[in-house]
Amino acid sequence: MQLMDLPYLQNRNMQIIETNLNKIPYIVFRPLHMLKIIIADDHAVVRKGLMQILLESFPNANIAEVTDAESLLKQIFKEPWDLVISDISMPGISGLDVLPQIKQNYPKLPVLILSMYSEDLYAIRVLKAGASGFLNKDFVPEQLVNAVNQLLIGKKYISANIAEKLAGTIDLGNNKPAHESLSNREFEVFKYIASGQTVSDIAHRLSLSVTSISTYRARIIAKMHLKTNADIMLYSIENKLT
Repeated sequence: MQLMDLPYLQNRNMQIIETNLNKIPYIVFRPLHMLKIIIADDHAVVRKGLMQILLESFPNANIAEVTDAESLLKQIFKEPWDLVISDISMPGISGLDVLPQIKQNYPKLPVLILSMYSEDLYAIRVLKAGASGFLNKDFVPEQLVNAVNQLLIGKKYISANIAEKLAGTIDLGNNKPAHESLSNREFEVFKYIASGQTVSDIAHRLSLSVTSISTYRARIIAKMHLKTNADIMLYSIENKLT
């Protein structure tokens, strides 16, 4: 493959750097211009940790931080960025909710979604929503750097496990599990109910009204043909979603 066949290289001058990570040599494509990255996470410790890791590998990067998805959208619409790194769960609008808006307006802007939950729970969902990659927050620094490098050259970042699961969904037809019929917000509420949280707890966590959460709960029960919160918990356990 020619270097200029890579989408990102068509618009950026790149420096090719040979490096050795975990004793495995590979090539890093690093932009010669100042790399602009924006991080969205409601936890200051997480944001600072991400910035520290990124600046060690991209010392000239301009890294901005925001605490919620609404602020993220404002900054994206305000000025150009090379990469977005966003938590999936934040107060108010989630990182998953803003993905369609980002991709509709900036289809080539890579978005890396982070989550404290396992990739089995969210990775396929966020990739289908338009994310360029998914990374669990238990990652080691090298994984984040690798993911960023992959996204900057126009590739996706997924684990071998998720690649296998994606391949397995091609011929599922109507045999998809019931929880895959849920919208992104419904699935988020489903997850919290399955963990034993009350409607009030979930409303507080997502900065939504109790009425809104109750409406989401009713939709979840109707779509999945369940009756009670106990049914949701049992389903989640049986399908290894908790």
